[in-house]
Amino acid sequence: MTFTELIALIEQGESNRLEFKRTLSSAHRIARTLAAFANTAGGTLLIGVADDGRITGVSSELREMRKIEEATDQLINPPLTVSYQTIAPDGRNVLIINVPESDEKPHTAISEAGKHTIYVRARDKSVPTNQLIINPEPADAQLLKSPTARTLIQYLRKNDHITADKFAKLINVSEYRATKLLRQFAGQGLLLLIDNQRAGRYALKLTE
Repeated sequence: MTFTELIALIEQGESNRLEFKRTLSSAHRIARTLAAFANTAGGTLLIGVADDGRITGVSSELREMRKIEEATDQLINPPLTVSYQTIAPDGRNVLIINVPESDEKPHTAISEAGKHTIYVRARDKSVPTNQLIINPEPADAQLLKSPTARTLIQYLRKNDHITADKFAKLINVSEYRATKLLRQFAGQGLLLLIDNQRAGRYALKLTE
């Protein structure tokens, strides 16, 4: 990645495939983010970039990489393979961690207490879930063109998640019908089911 490409990436802002960190506070916390990227659609972690997009740089690339390696090798199950690159604009090191969507999902992140939890990305957050619907194929292009799917995607670009009752009101159908549609969209790779805190919450998997 060139410096120009880095700036263009930062200008996109944080999303379900991009996260900024000034520095890594703990290996356990970053394990959640890395596992969530792998469980969803892949993503990029920029270390040395503030939440507002300012490049702050990292004081020790080695220290940050040790936390990444601890997370990927010891705190994510199954272990995760990532790639990294360093760019140093004006002498400020930015560490770029690329996480591909995994073929071995679901990956769990291991907490300080030893608990294994599945995380997925919902917009710019890594959130826990009890269930991950695995779909090996990307969402069908024809599906994305349907009025119902387009309405749903538009809503979820502005909101973290949607429930069956909210979706029913949004498209003016029964809650039963809305539930079936959401499950269908999740099964076809458009949505992720997030049920750790409240049953029936769905988040957008796609970014494009």
